[in-house]
Amino acid sequence: MLAPGELPRRVLVLGMGYSGRVIASRLQAHGVEASGTVRDPASAASDGLPRHALAAGRALEPDLLSAVAQADAVLCSVPPDADGDPALRRLWPALRASPALRWIGYLSSTGVYAGRDGGWIYEQSLADGVGIAATQRRLAESQWRALATERGAASAIFRLPGLYGRGRNALVQLAEGRARHVVRPGLVFSRLHVEDLAAVVMAAMMRREHEALYLPTDDEAAPPQDVLAHAARLSGRPLPPARAWDDPALSPALRRFYQGSKRIDSRDTRERLQWKPRFSSYREGLQDAWENGDGRPPR
Repeated sequence: MLAPGELPRRVLVLGMGYSGRVIASRLQAHGVEASGTVRDPASAASDGLPRHALAAGRALEPDLLSAVAQADAVLCSVPPDADGDPALRRLWPALRASPALRWIGYLSSTGVYAGRDGGWIYEQSLADGVGIAATQRRLAESQWRALATERGAASAIFRLPGLYGRGRNALVQLAEGRARHVVRPGLVFSRLHVEDLAAVVMAAMMRREHEALYLPTDDEAAPPQDVLAHAARLSGRPLPPARAWDDPALSPALRRFYQGSKRIDSRDTRERLQWKPRFSSYREGLQDAWENGDGRPPR
């Protein structure tokens, strides 16, 4: 049995992508036995984190089923599909039968909320997004909550803003020629550094609320062109030509992305978890990335 205020002994991260890998690494650094799933373990990075295969059409292997049975906590970062969470569908029987499971977490998105024309989203706000992605996210959230209720386990949904950190940020986009300088007057996005996400998840694991909802963000919702301009100043690279958000030459998906302007209020999350972001804005986050080599020319 997990003692209050302690991290789980064993954690399984479903979807060991960018954020899942950082979270698992931080857990491992705190003495937790952390492992995760990927489509193909043979192609994964060599970072000391055990990985198990989980892919459509591939049989569940004994090592994965053993990890499910032994995990005190499971965190899912797998994107949803039309039927909800694909990882949960594959592992539902094993998760229901697990003798160890005490905590369930799901990394969702603030995309479940419709745009607010720059207005605020709170934990009590209605998740009123109407697009396909918002609908799929809400369905996946409900499926994980249903499992937690059936198991009597603590659970947490993390509705996340745009994530960034070392290796994934505007400095890298500029250096690789992938940066988009799209401008929409009045548009702001909230953000969260992936290291701060890891801290939030660990705090939630120790708190172990039932049916918790968290909205972690940094201190400053900002226009995307401001973030790109700061990255350009740090790196000495020129900004790409500016384009209007409704330019017909942009893809429909990109135009939809720039339609939703909202600010996320994280005060309740901070108070309940006794957490505050280490990277209070994109400036501190990009400075850290620059000092650690992101966006610098190869030597």
